[in-house]
Amino acid sequence: QVQLVESGGGLVQPGGSLRLSCAASGSIWIINRMGWYRQAPEKERELVATITVGGSTNYADSVKGRFTISRDNAKNTVSLQMNSLRPEDTAVYYCNAGLRSSQYTPEYNYWGQGTQVTVSS
Repeated sequence: QVQLVESGGGLVQPGGSLRLSCAASGSIWIINRMGWYRQAPEKERELVATITVGGSTNYADSVKGRFTISRDNAKNTVSLQMNSLRPEDTAVYYCNAGLRSSQYTPEYNYWGQGTQVTVSS
């Protein structure tokens, strides 16, 4: 079994910063990609940022220049530094990982339980 546990959400004023973290645990051989998605009320879940095991990153246009994704392959963790937050960044943020539990198993997609980020004055 694999678990993704997020932390770091909360309430912040516009222009402020938050840092989200996610730790993967369990039966893990390699995590090919890790990332963050978000879902605002009455909207579909959308990609925020992803990072591969080699360090290649991809960002949604709406967060480029404000958010930075990073990972620690040795600790199986991924973080999202969010700066210059805006009210439209308010959403539940989900950690995501595409990983293999062994060299004999295919890649599966896993999700964390989500953490609320609210940007409001």
